Amino acid sequence: MTGKPEQADRAGPCHVAVIMDGNGRWAQMRGRPRLFGHHAGARRVREIVEACPANGVKYLTIFAFSTENWKRTQTEVAGLMKLFRRYIQSEARDLHASGVRVRFIGDRVKLEAKLVTLMDELELLTSGNDRVHLTVAINYGGRDEVTRAAKRLAYEVEQGRLSHKDVDAETLSRFLDTHVLPDPDLVIRTSGEARISNFLLWQSAYSEYEFVDTLWPDFSAEEFGKVIQSYTRRERRYGGVKA
Repeated sequence: MTGKPEQADRAGPCHVAVIMDGNGRWAQMRGRPRLFGHHAGARRVREIVEACPANGVKYLTIFAFSTENWKRTQTEVAGLMKLFRRYIQSEARDLHASGVRVRFIGDRVKLEAKLVTLMDELELLTSGNDRVHLTVAINYGGRDEVTRAAKRLAYEVEQGRLSHKDVDAETLSRFLDTHVLPDPDLVIRTSGEARISNFLLWQSAYSEYEFVDTLWPDFSAEEFGKVIQSYTRRERRYGGVKA
């Protein structure tokens, strides 16, 4: 536990993170190209964001593009980057009007300048909102994040602004991309795969996991609510035992 804002001590999850898997398979099952599935998956994001308040979810973090996804075909990667630009441009006004604060995490260095500019503008536009905090992970990997954080921390020590004696887990967490967010209470992965794929490795140390068979474009607000309800029946002990 890091003592970040609104870390949950409650029946329902305050922060839900989602590995949105299955877009490509969803499209291929319909005889369509993989990008068709990614577009369907992008539309599903809006429904899940809108479902958050009714389910008591204040923070939603979604895994949009990993540091490993660059290995996909040039056509798919280029299509995804175009989709991200279009999504930001088409959804910015509605997200802002709905009180959604948007943040992006991940290494932006490799992203094209136009996309980064749109990301910066959306973050600024929605910076005063507090109804739902939507965090989008683009060019994100858990190991990469911790490595970048360790480099920044080492630089602070090198510059004499921080003593190595003061370095602990709490200190390192302040250098992570997610330093302003509570750790996720629940991590959901769709499509039937049961792995975490380098997502929020540090932050999810004590998260609950739910692996569902549904492909992401079919993951409805109703199913999201059922997963939230299932979470409320779990007992979180954080390494302790029940009194």
